[in-house]
Amino acid sequence: MYAVIRAGGKQYRVAPGDVIRVESQGNGSAGQVEFGDVLAVSGGEGQIGKPRSEARVIGEVVEQGREKKILVFHYKRKKQYKKLRGHRQAFTAVRITEIAFDGQKFSAPALPKKEPKPKKAVKAEAEPAQRQAEAGTPAKKKAAKKTAARKPAPKKKK
Repeated sequence: MYAVIRAGGKQYRVAPGDVIRVESQGNGSAGQVEFGDVLAVSGGEGQIGKPRSEARVIGEVVEQGREKKILVFHYKRKKQYKKLRGHRQAFTAVRITEIAFDGQKFSAPALPKKEPKPKKAVKAEAEPAQRQAEAGTPAKKKAAKKTAARKPAPKKKK
């Protein structure tokens, strides 16, 4: 089952579980967004119906951010007119969780919650010096070798 919705002046074909990027939406209630402007809903096999007002598409906010920068360049030849502007469009990534139409509900499967990875312990500053001592060459000798390796080129005789 899928539905065609309108959001931000654009139309999207969505199914339960899809993630779409729409123009910036408010968080809604508890991170949920309801799309009320449903243009079409697919029924059974190959049937597409024009919905009445009872069709609903519900999604949850996954991410909010801004797109990559685009450059808008205005130019008029022979008039010495150039204007360069940048623009970053705000977006909201929404995961479609449910499509309800004509007494039927089609829901997306629940996603498993991610467990945070344990952070590594911060090591003391003395340890890098110990590692270099164990390796056999301290950092000071390496730096000295680099400067000694660079010798000025011999001067040319006339």
